[in-house]
Amino acid sequence: MTILVTGGAGFIGSNFIFFERKAHPEDKIVCVDKLTYAGNLSTLKPVMDDPQFEFYKTDICDREAVYRIFEAEQPDVVVNFAAESHVDRSIEDPEVFLRTNILGTQVMMDAARKYGNIRYHQVSTDEVYGDLPLDRPDLFFTEETPIHTSSPYSSSKAGADLLALAYYRTYGLPVTVSRCSNNYGPYHFPEKLIPLMIANALNDKPLPVYGEGINVRDWLYVEDHCKAIDLIIRKGRVGEVYNIGGHNEMRNIDIVKLICKELGKPESLITFVTDRKGHDMRYAIDPTKIHTELGWLPETKFADGLHKTVQWYLDNREWWETIVSGEYRDYYEKMYGNR
Repeated sequence: MTILVTGGAGFIGSNFIFFERKAHPEDKIVCVDKLTYAGNLSTLKPVMDDPQFEFYKTDICDREAVYRIFEAEQPDVVVNFAAESHVDRSIEDPEVFLRTNILGTQVMMDAARKYGNIRYHQVSTDEVYGDLPLDRPDLFFTEETPIHTSSPYSSSKAGADLLALAYYRTYGLPVTVSRCSNNYGPYHFPEKLIPLMIANALNDKPLPVYGEGINVRDWLYVEDHCKAIDLIIRKGRVGEVYNIGGHNEMRNIDIVKLICKELGKPESLITFVTDRKGHDMRYAIDPTKIHTELGWLPETKFADGLHKTVQWYLDNREWWETIVSGEYRDYYEKMYGNR
């Protein structure tokens, strides 16, 4: 079959493409990506010459362009990774998040309806649930947890989720939604915690940690996430939401210390900066539903995944060193320079 992947030049999207090409070489992958700051065409170099791969530089909000791609490629499945995803950026400029994450989702689903009621999967985030208290380790997000967003980013993703589920109920579009915990692994853009700390530590730069670093996240190795999405699009029940969690809860400060240890760098590089506005305290997902229905469980222990991730950044310095120059550097100074 033909799978259309939006945001495929980004972190999770590119890893999903690589996974699909290995797991299902008989399928064709069509990648649609606007190539914003977080989309890197060099990431897709391993598949650019693959006859079963096609790339389109397109904004998912461009209805005419999207419709032309659907006419040309006739996809059987759409997996929508395309999104503005960095919370800090959403606080600085909410509008672009609403446009891409909500209106772009609408355009993609309209195309899926128009060209054959195509199977559609919306990739979302556990951040739509808000946060959990640090003193209640017994609490987890389930698919029944009410949406309670904290940032313009999570609000835009929640809006897209609700729109997708409304398209299922109103129009009968065969939709599924997945909400994942924090991903980490190869090709992660170095504005997020783990790749940022690796890049800074390798260059002996300060490691900026928000507040006291006690915020807890559930970490999911990106390949485990890709396997879960593959199961959902092939075997999942339409109209359903599936939570995808890693069973790897870690405090931010402990992750930074682990990275220092992996790289043999002193913890004196750690610098505490003013906390983010509305910073969620704890995320934790209960993935019982996807395990019970589809047999999925995370396979990668955090220590193993972090070691593999650090090694990837050591082996691929050119990839991320190109990124952390230029426009990204300006943004970095704006976010952390005066904190």
